[in-house]
Amino acid sequence: MVRKAKHQQAELADDTIEPGRRMIRLEDKGQSLSDRLLEQLNRLSWRTPLHKLRLRGRHPLKLLVVPEDPVAGNAALGKAMIEGVIHFRGEALDMASYDFGETAVSPSFYRYLHSFAFLRDLNAGGPRVMTAPIAEAMMSRWLDRHGQHVSDSAWRADIWGWRVLFMANYAPLILSSTNLVYRSAVLNVLARGARHLERTADKVTQGPARIIAWAGVVAGGLLIHANEQMLRRGEIGLARALATGISADGGVVTRSPLDQLELVELLSMLRSVYDARRDIPPEWLTQALSRAVPALMGITMGDGALSCWQGSGPIAADRIEAAIKASAVIARPQRQSREWGYQRMAAGGTIVVMDGAPPPMVRYEMPGCASTLALELSDGPHRLVINCGGAGGCGVMAPGLADGLRTTAAHSTLVVADSNSTALHHDGSLGRGVAEVELQRQELEQGSRIEGGHDGYARRYGFVHRRFLSLSSDGKELRGEDVLVPTGKRRPNGADFAIRFHLAPGIEVTPTADGLGALLRVEDGPLWQFRCRGGTLAVDDSIAVDASARPRQTQQLVISGNAPAGGASVSWLFRRAG
Repeated sequence: MVRKAKHQQAELADDTIEPGRRMIRLEDKGQSLSDRLLEQLNRLSWRTPLHKLRLRGRHPLKLLVVPEDPVAGNAALGKAMIEGVIHFRGEALDMASYDFGETAVSPSFYRYLHSFAFLRDLNAGGPRVMTAPIAEAMMSRWLDRHGQHVSDSAWRADIWGWRVLFMANYAPLILSSTNLVYRSAVLNVLARGARHLERTADKVTQGPARIIAWAGVVAGGLLIHANEQMLRRGEIGLARALATGISADGGVVTRSPLDQLELVELLSMLRSVYDARRDIPPEWLTQALSRAVPALMGITMGDGALSCWQGSGPIAADRIEAAIKASAVIARPQRQSREWGYQRMAAGGTIVVMDGAPPPMVRYEMPGCASTLALELSDGPHRLVINCGGAGGCGVMAPGLADGLRTTAAHSTLVVADSNSTALHHDGSLGRGVAEVELQRQELEQGSRIEGGHDGYARRYGFVHRRFLSLSSDGKELRGEDVLVPTGKRRPNGADFAIRFHLAPGIEVTPTADGLGALLRVEDGPLWQFRCRGGTLAVDDSIAVDASARPRQTQQLVISGNAPAGGASVSWLFRRAG
């Protein structure tokens, strides 16, 4: 018993953030004009005779080994491909007529097609005798269109990184043909692609894209001609990319759940290449995967699917489960991250995930969101409070809707004067706003408590937003308080505010007679009560984006009020009834 008590005390200490802990968003203006010009010149150089000469080398006669993809494919999607249609999160294409030309598909669908990620699902759809002819036909069309000419889009380094891995893992599908000319063309373009990556990977944007590119170089060095020089350079480059692309607690620098999921899948696939060669992967690779998995698990909700942050749409539990299984990492969900920024509280089947950090840097070239201090809440498999979702990884979405999903108002947090806590630009980048987030966390016998604050409204309105969350040890109560505190640097003139709690689709809301609360009935789930004090409660319409990028109608609880120069405070409570 004494040993158990000491273990519990050690866990609580590890999950306690020291008072005054701050996360700072450094001054970041994105790519400079010179950086953008250099990037354009780099891509233009791909078309020069010199770059074409650099891609020449020995023609491999075969792959040294064929690794086994540790991530399971989607059998339903594979069966649809056998029937002639390739589906991707609400989009569809006729496989017989698709030739890898310019087609009006979403960027995510484009990458799914050109990286040959669809081979994973095709392989799961039926026996090789049915799937190999389809895979070879698709490969032949890609070779006809892009095999000889290095183009900007199809030869993008991050796409080629995935392509090396998928072509190697599913070589039995694309290399079953007895046509020696075709087989030689496939192996030759694979070797050229690895050489292309070796020369361009470090010029890719820092973060997930650079990690993917260098992973392709490492895989090429292991699979093609036992190229020790390529492997050595690839491992050095990948180690450097991981050091700058993920934080010490395992989260990707873009703070995107979808990027985090793909990082786990990528590193698991790369490890399987080492396994196929009967080689031991570098320790830093194993450590990166061991850190990435708990971080991924830390942003899952009670249904096993991911919570929605930084543009990532809802990602189903079966894909998360497949990725974790493929990693072979046994870990518990990360409860608090000191650098990645997501905080998790869990008790009695109730899970709360909060964004406790500034938005990602502009230089990562992804559409960040103004979601600081927002939260999501679930009870068992039932989601209660959500964010509206995002376009990342989804299909085609109307530009206006995609932009709206990035706003503070699309997240479950406080909004001042109907403005964003961090400015959102039309090109997808972020402007001024949240520069510093202060966090304190305590794990007590009574439950978990988090205190957070950000300065996103300080410059414009003279207020700091502070949010206090407390989850009881039995998970039956989530108490919160949102406070607008004068900064002291600028005298506030007062401002209207609204605290939004977007509710999951299917929740029936019944306001109470006193106008200060509501009953939340979850279909086939528990009854929850909501109460608030310090503002006016209303029920308004909202939307939630599903995995097919379709907006579904739902509702939101909105507490509105006016903060005078001295500030304002609103307390609220979610309580499970019964």
